[in-house]
Amino acid sequence: MKMIAGLGNPGAEYAQTKHNVGFMLLDTLAKHLEAPEWKTKRDALVTETRIGAEKALLVKPLTYMNDSGRAIGPLLTWYKLRPEDLIVAHDDMDIPVGMIRIRKKGSAGGHNGMKSVLYHMQDENFPRVRIGIGRPPVGWTVIKHVLTPFSPDDRILIDEVIDRLVPAVECIVRDGVDLAMNRFNPVRQKKTPPEGA
Repeated sequence: MKMIAGLGNPGAEYAQTKHNVGFMLLDTLAKHLEAPEWKTKRDALVTETRIGAEKALLVKPLTYMNDSGRAIGPLLTWYKLRPEDLIVAHDDMDIPVGMIRIRKKGSAGGHNGMKSVLYHMQDENFPRVRIGIGRPPVGWTVIKHVLTPFSPDDRILIDEVIDRLVPAVECIVRDGVDLAMNRFNPVRQKKTPPEGA
């Protein structure tokens, strides 16, 4: 079994905010996979489905973003899963809107939700799906930025990227994170040397 957790804040007032792109991805994934209705279990909304031959537990923590690990850690233990069986999707301000980055492991990178997950996991060896929300506009605080809905133009980009991430998450589960990184991460452009170099 794989656990796919999307980070966000519960409640209608947060549903369309930038901080909730993890929830948005999980909702789209659940619909695509025709998963059963969400149920509350151990401080999270969960639904169990399949991706190919693999069981997949979709998880949306109800503990609010900064305490996400308090829901994810116990669920992982409850289902007797290893850290590498977990996939976490979350927003990332260091990535432009409409871009994604799949990573095999790593630090929290300043993301409070991921800090909580890492604290409760005591292990960083699990894949992350980072969804770009861009930097705050001039004069905006980080909190205002992440708790504000996307502009209409940016929302189009986010909807498109979430649709592209559904097969990316399925690829992580079926074929492993390395293949998913090669297939879905943006290609870095090689710098062209100046003429005469």
